[in-house]
Amino acid sequence: MPDPIFPTQYSTLSAAALKDALEPRYGLSDMNCRLLIRNVSDTYLLKNNASDEKYIFKIYRDNHRKLEEIKAEVELLNLLSDNGARVSYPLKAINGDQIQSFNAAEGTRYGVLFSFAQGKVIYDMTNSQLETLGTQMAKIHQITANIDLHYKRKSYDIDTTILQPLQILETAFRQYDLEEEYSWLKTTAAQVVERLKEFDTETFSYGYCHYDFFPKNFHFAENGDITFFDFDFAGKGYLAWDITSFAIHPFLQQNYGQINRLEASQMMETFLSAYKKIKSVSNQEIDAVPYLGFGFWVFYLGFQYESFDDWSNTFFGKKFISDRIALIKKWMEYSTGLSR
Repeated sequence: MPDPIFPTQYSTLSAAALKDALEPRYGLSDMNCRLLIRNVSDTYLLKNNASDEKYIFKIYRDNHRKLEEIKAEVELLNLLSDNGARVSYPLKAINGDQIQSFNAAEGTRYGVLFSFAQGKVIYDMTNSQLETLGTQMAKIHQITANIDLHYKRKSYDIDTTILQPLQILETAFRQYDLEEEYSWLKTTAAQVVERLKEFDTETFSYGYCHYDFFPKNFHFAENGDITFFDFDFAGKGYLAWDITSFAIHPFLQQNYGQINRLEASQMMETFLSAYKKIKSVSNQEIDAVPYLGFGFWVFYLGFQYESFDDWSNTFFGKKFISDRIALIKKWMEYSTGLSR
């Protein structure tokens, strides 16, 4: 009698086997499937061998997304798509299901087939593209500020983005003998929390935010249309979190010498001007961006540390942490300088 399957923490499903499983479920044929990314979720490209027909299939890992959270993401994307938002949306199988299950080595894993986002990632956006981005993000926020999902998603607040990650990270900083860096992070966090408490956050727009509006998560087509995707981190919080996550993009471009300070400021001005034509955003919300950004950096640093076993993020070590703290310091200097 063969030995039982050894306990598995995180498997990678065969692309060829996925193709064979998905074709009959969705009424597809002559498809090719290949793994694109093994990361927060595993992403596969499903493409027809004789045409331009393409789809994206995402397999979620259980330690990151439980079934209820996947149902919430599907529900959110259905609502966005039904209301005209330009998003990659979940497709229905022949039986009507939008979530597929697979008996993987570690247990049941769930996946969703998405429409393909036409176009490509653009890092150096034109004014026209920045205006499209601002307009379409605002339209998404108009929808997400007025809905309440049946299934629960993560909330983004001071506790989940700053205080909890700080506790999680203490062990990592001690492990790599980075007590001085942790002391700075903890001191700055206390200052940021106090500053955020000074804002009248009751007046901030609130709803479901994407929480990762970097250029890698939207495509521009040749005709100028934009499609947003990868709502893996979508959750409830201030909608200014999304403005913040995009604001980090021009900061990084300036930091790496791709644009200067004036060009970075002009990018944000063009983006925000377009956003405000669709949805209002207060001066206080804009002034909060530097401090929300600090929470954004700390949250993802905590996530990267927590996900080490499942994600195989071998980059996480002493140099990465030191470099990230140096980057957060630069963000605070840069962004508070932009604040009114």
